[in-house]
Amino acid sequence: MLMLILNVVYVLVAIAMIVLILLQRGAGAAAGSGFGAGASGTVFGARGASNFLSKSTKWLAVVFFGISLFMAWYATHGARPVVDQDLGVMGQLEVPAAPSVAPGELPPPPAASEVPAAAPAASEVPAPAQQENAQEAATPAE
Repeated sequence: MLMLILNVVYVLVAIAMIVLILLQRGAGAAAGSGFGAGASGTVFGARGASNFLSKSTKWLAVVFFGISLFMAWYATHGARPVVDQDLGVMGQLEVPAAPSVAPGELPPPPAASEVPAAAPAASEVPAPAQQENAQEAATPAE
């Protein structure tokens, strides 16, 4: 239940951050202020004081990262070990043990019975017309 509430809050905070970031003016919007237009005479310089939008964005970012860190911590420390999980058909599958190989060694090659036979090359496969001729030649003429 806690994670469900946190996920909803997380998404709402992310949407609010996106909206607030898109509402703010970019740094290039005040480029004309250096030439005496508009906000160049303010007390805080050409950038001006931080307004409501930038402060809100800052605190939403703090909440966003805080929720992210908590959910990551909860996912690693709150995980329960899987003990008696019903895997269905996959639970009946027996997995063969891997051969032990020392580091740097190659595993032994598979036995000849384990290797599938290669398909015949294209040059070895007769064309359909050749197959008919071969069948006619093999049958005795009456």
